[in-house]
Amino acid sequence: MLIHPWDAALGENEWRRFAIDQGFGHLVASGGPERRRPVVVPTQFVLDEDVALIHLARPNPIWAAIEENSYVVLSIAGDWAYIPSSWKMIDGEDPAGGVPTTYYAAVQLAGEVEIIDDPDRKLALLRHQLAALQPDEHIHDPATHHRLLPGIRGVRLSISDVQAKFKYGGNADRAHRLAVAQRLERRGRLSDDAARQHLLRRLQTESAEKP
Repeated sequence: MLIHPWDAALGENEWRRFAIDQGFGHLVASGGPERRRPVVVPTQFVLDEDVALIHLARPNPIWAAIEENSYVVLSIAGDWAYIPSSWKMIDGEDPAGGVPTTYYAAVQLAGEVEIIDDPDRKLALLRHQLAALQPDEHIHDPATHHRLLPGIRGVRLSISDVQAKFKYGGNADRAHRLAVAQRLERRGRLSDDAARQHLLRRLQTESAEKP
């Protein structure tokens, strides 16, 4: 994806926090050269250091594509908000002359995949996922569902390449971005607050880094 310098992640912590908070993405396997289209699977995941842990149903069409080419991408995007033209203009600027845009964050984690079929390793993966996703909930160990275990396969994606983008008006000055933040707060749509928080957080970081 296109990443302008002002949209680049401010560091590993930023993209990692976003990926963990989202916890849901699209696993993309391109397959071999004769495959006409990649297989794209929406899925929950758990990020464990430099590994993404996933499990999917055995009939899932992605397995054949992974066997053809084990290098895959886990694409994560969210916290988006449409910014109308007039929101980009302040202090007497012509509201009709603004350029609309969409704010969003996107992280793409790429690397080699290992398919896990060993029952003990699948159980370990499921325990790790459950501990991360619902740490405060008392549940039976996944081994109690042993009859269901053959119906899933585990995925360990070893991350070797990360692309991260935080498109929140970084090419505009502080006054214009604060004006957009105020308008996001007033509009109050579902993802507006998340976009606003990214905008303000990145502004604060920029201010802290200035001498």
